[in-house]
Amino acid sequence: MTRDTLTREQIVTAAIALLDAEGLEGLNMRALGRRLGSAATAVYWHVGSKDNLIALAGDQVWHEITLPDLDVVDWRTAATAMAGDLHAMLTRHPWLLQAFGSFLMFGPGKARHDDHLLAIYEAAGFSGAAADQAAATVFTFVLGNALGPAAAASLTRKLARDGGEAEQMMRDTMTEARQIAAQFPRLRTRLDTAGADYGAAPDNTLEFGLHAVLDGLEAGLGAIKDRRIDISRSDTDRS
Repeated sequence: MTRDTLTREQIVTAAIALLDAEGLEGLNMRALGRRLGSAATAVYWHVGSKDNLIALAGDQVWHEITLPDLDVVDWRTAATAMAGDLHAMLTRHPWLLQAFGSFLMFGPGKARHDDHLLAIYEAAGFSGAAADQAAATVFTFVLGNALGPAAAASLTRKLARDGGEAEQMMRDTMTEARQIAAQFPRLRTRLDTAGADYGAAPDNTLEFGLHAVLDGLEAGLGAIKDRRIDISRSDTDRS
């Protein structure tokens, strides 16, 4: 594929597929060019640099998150849906969490997500800085839950590249980790559960935690409304 027939959209789509398969460490212009049947120089001509390509790919995946219609669903249903979509997107593209710490990630895709997220908490009754705090609380909770799967995916790729010796090292390390955990009563009882795997969490952890976070926000919102009522009554009494 020549420079004139290649498009930025094709390059970004191919880069996302390569990043999903190989992670940040597996993305290079030669490998991407081979996927596209093009020279690496043609890829550079369209995107400028590898860093810029990662930023473009990182922003594109934010468009995968559905924006719930606030005229159709209540704020809590919308918040739950967006949190679930965010977690699913980060799980599909674990390299994005890696990229946050190494690249400047911004663009219309993430701005679209962030703006609607604020609209949800404003619809709930939060305003100003409180809406930002509510949105950030849920956002960072979801990011934290996505770190485990991202770490596991990165480690799996590393082991595949390093071959059998690395896999044996992993088995030996996990055996040692289980021996250490067995010395502690609460950890010992959980050794045979899914949550004991590397980077794993107990089933339904996201749902459990998100429910608790939204319960807390809803309770805080009720307290804010009660204070407003008390202030209004106080002003009325003084008049």
